[in-house]
Amino acid sequence: MTQNSDLLQNRKKAYSSIPSATATMQKLSHLSVGILLGLTTLTAQANTTGAEEYRGSAAVDTSAPIAALSKLTSLDDDKTLTVTIPTIQQFKTKAGVPVRFVQTTALPIVDIDLRFNAGSARDGSISNTGFGIANMTATMLTQGSKRLDENEFTRAVETLGINLNSSAYKDMFIVSLRSLSDDKHLLPAVDLMTQMLSEPAFDDSILARNKARLLVGLQQQKQDPNSLASIAFSEALYGDHPYAHPSAGTLESVPTIEKQQLIDFKNRYLVAANASVAITGNLTLEQAKKLAEDITSKLPKGQPATELPEPKPLSQAKHIHIPFPSTQTTVLMGQLGDKRATDPQSQQKQTNFAVGNEVLAGGDFNARLMTEIRQNLGYTYGISGSMNPMLARGPYQIGFSTRNDKARAAIDASLAVINDTLEKGITSTEMRLTTDNLKNSFPMGFASNAGINGLLGMMNFYQLPNSYLTDYVKRVDQVKLSEVNQTMQDTLKPDDFLIVTVGQENPWKDKKTNK
Repeated sequence: MTQNSDLLQNRKKAYSSIPSATATMQKLSHLSVGILLGLTTLTAQANTTGAEEYRGSAAVDTSAPIAALSKLTSLDDDKTLTVTIPTIQQFKTKAGVPVRFVQTTALPIVDIDLRFNAGSARDGSISNTGFGIANMTATMLTQGSKRLDENEFTRAVETLGINLNSSAYKDMFIVSLRSLSDDKHLLPAVDLMTQMLSEPAFDDSILARNKARLLVGLQQQKQDPNSLASIAFSEALYGDHPYAHPSAGTLESVPTIEKQQLIDFKNRYLVAANASVAITGNLTLEQAKKLAEDITSKLPKGQPATELPEPKPLSQAKHIHIPFPSTQTTVLMGQLGDKRATDPQSQQKQTNFAVGNEVLAGGDFNARLMTEIRQNLGYTYGISGSMNPMLARGPYQIGFSTRNDKARAAIDASLAVINDTLEKGITSTEMRLTTDNLKNSFPMGFASNAGINGLLGMMNFYQLPNSYLTDYVKRVDQVKLSEVNQTMQDTLKPDDFLIVTVGQENPWKDKKTNK
């Protein structure tokens, strides 16, 4: 419903040089990591107990080498990772829409990703106060067409057993379809997809119902400290830039949304000149070409969206506190980051930063912020930070929650870790562990049709060449320690960070650090 979480995606969208499996691309949560580690610990304890019962009270020489390691023959076969990139075929439809296609025959399914340069950043071009127009358009595309009312449309989708969705983010508008690949399912599924794009109903009564529901949701957001922090952070960081407002709209803007604005948005932005298509699945190239024509043939030609302006960075540090009745304080700190890199040199720099930031603020327990702020100081259960590059400069954010009385101490300690890392740099050992992890986890992006199609859709949207994927491992191998540390210094400016806190007490009311 909302894209307040747009700016907190990711590592899920991950950093620009780390391809994400989906448009939203998502990382493993700290809670999941904790559960996994907890289960591992419990299993280890159970196994140890059983072994001790079997051995009786035999003494163990903890200083002796582990004999079993010498028998692990798999260690002798530690070969260099070889990655086979899916074969990407490219073509254009008669309307000029670029298409990327990957044939996969393991499963009888097809994934289709249709993206438009038409996110909530375009709301203001339809109405100066119409925040939420793109989001409402996406919501109502799946709520009936001129041929099928809402119930009939929903029944048709459920009968076919397909996934047909539309979503609006800050930069992009995505319509996606997953269907079985046989004609009996795929052809009527594509017909529904074209109906929702070319002849949506935009029923007035459904619009009124959607607005009422959305207003309830927006009102509930006021009880969510994470949402409050995210909204305040975006507004303060972007000012009058189109990225400043939440994609779902506001309590003030949603009531003003009108049917004609949805029609105007569709006619202006959901057009062939503003679109790209990604297809992955059990199809031949000829079938994929026909499918792409069927999807795009009824789209108006239109014009490409204009280029978004670049936001201006803050000239000095800024602290914002939002009072909230809670025992915890939510902290969000950061700055303007990068835009999506499209040339090899910029992509290499973003890879350099991705490696350094993984060491500094990655979500695992080896990251420096996690080690110091969570493990050593005990201020939080989890802390991580990531870059979210977009068409224009996206945000770099670090987030965590802590006890109210420890908020200022946790903030100061976090900034100290960042400054220390920038001053002294990461180590060669840390860099090697990170680059090995990035290379070894890279093939996981191709583990599913959805993963492949998400990569294709992202590459299409940002007009990235196929070398973005094929040269990924090469970019990681080319990372140099000196360049990683220099890129980190050039990018992060913690002395000028925007810091938003949401909690009972204002951490800035007293300059003394509470330790």
